[in-house]
Amino acid sequence: MEVIDDGAQVRIPGEKLRSIMAALSLSVGRSVSRSELIDELWGEAPPNSAENSLHGHIARLRRVLVTHGGKAALRNVIQTSPTGYVLELAEENVDASRLPQLVSRADAISAYDLRGAVDLLNEAVALWRGPALIDAGNGMICQVAYTQLEEVRLGAYERLFDLRLRLDHPRAVIPALEQLHARYPLHERFCEQLITALYLSGRQADALNTYHRTREYLSQHLGLQPGHGLRDTFQDILRQAPHLTRQD
Repeated sequence: MEVIDDGAQVRIPGEKLRSIMAALSLSVGRSVSRSELIDELWGEAPPNSAENSLHGHIARLRRVLVTHGGKAALRNVIQTSPTGYVLELAEENVDASRLPQLVSRADAISAYDLRGAVDLLNEAVALWRGPALIDAGNGMICQVAYTQLEEVRLGAYERLFDLRLRLDHPRAVIPALEQLHARYPLHERFCEQLITALYLSGRQADALNTYHRTREYLSQHLGLQPGHGLRDTFQDILRQAPHLTRQD
């Protein structure tokens, strides 16, 4: 997790402070109750002094933001509400909120502005520096958010490569798709896109070999056969279906 103030990074020390900052950021502009924050920090076994400890952590977090952020205005970025605390920032200042916004904007214009949509999706996936919230504790708020954000991220990559294939750049997308397919071998959509890109680049044999390796992997690890989408793409490549070359 990173907090940036006027281009300078503000270091948030300690997992509990990062957990609080993450939980507030994931509900930016909305109150997160004290009980939710206590559950996030201590789970099912909070100490008797949990509420006092939470107040202390909030006070320390506010001091960190002011001391290292360099702006007096940051003193008020964490507001106390009747039931808990609120991070008073615009949603566009929080990457977890910007990510789905960028994907939605790309979807809205993809029908008539492919390159604009590609730019938005590239901006979305560039927000990631690694696994989301990896240093923000194991509380339920962060765990659920990690799963949701990962789904949005993978969906953004799917959309990005669909559009790039429609823009007739099959060779250009192969290296990135190979990396994604290797990292997410059970995510069949990446395999579909990869074998399509290989086929469109004149590498039909490589496309078929990739499909067979994926089918074997799915069978060994899950006891499953590829889904309809991947099987249909494989059959289209076998029969050199004309629609594969008409990506627009």
